[in-house]
Amino acid sequence: MSSAEKLDWIDTTTYLRREADSAEKVEYVDGTLRAMTGSTNRHHLIATNATGLLFSQLQGKPCRVYNSDTRIRIRHLHATWFYFPDASVVCLPNAQNDLFQDRPVMVVEVLSLGTRANDLDEKLRNYLSISSLEYYLILEQIAPEAFLMRRVENGFLRETYESLAAVIDLPAIGCQIPLNKIYADIDLSPDAVREEIPNYNTETCAVAAE
Repeated sequence: MSSAEKLDWIDTTTYLRREADSAEKVEYVDGTLRAMTGSTNRHHLIATNATGLLFSQLQGKPCRVYNSDTRIRIRHLHATWFYFPDASVVCLPNAQNDLFQDRPVMVVEVLSLGTRANDLDEKLRNYLSISSLEYYLILEQIAPEAFLMRRVENGFLRETYESLAAVIDLPAIGCQIPLNKIYADIDLSPDAVREEIPNYNTETCAVAAE
């Protein structure tokens, strides 16, 4: 999701009280607010594909997939964050009248120019600190490429998938993620990518510096 930071310090109680009646998505970053901005249709379609794929495989099972309207709360000793991932899977949910979930087993983010730095740095560190988390899945929107942080015995292992033929196995939740379904109906042609992101290098899969 995209974001724009607003440096007004508030406590979590005030934040949640304001958010209960707000239609605007605002992340909470250790006392400051970060308003969510618009995303492309490409971004939304990839996120919807991921959510739908997980939903279809989790039916009848104890875990549930939540869409990008669901906050994830992360608490450290003296700091708290509330994020809106593009999708999340929760097996031990909070009460249904809560405004957030505390124990996701999986978090999914679709990368964009505006969020790339946060998704791969601040959010990565904070998501991986959640004791219940098994998977952090990061999806490119301009190439069939996924990065998975998978929990192993001594932390997390990073895996890279770079083909529409790739299938990501998620045994902790009994799901599989075929990239050809994640990127179904997404135009990945170089011309389409350049039209949407003019300074994107389709040969190196990187955004050129301006």
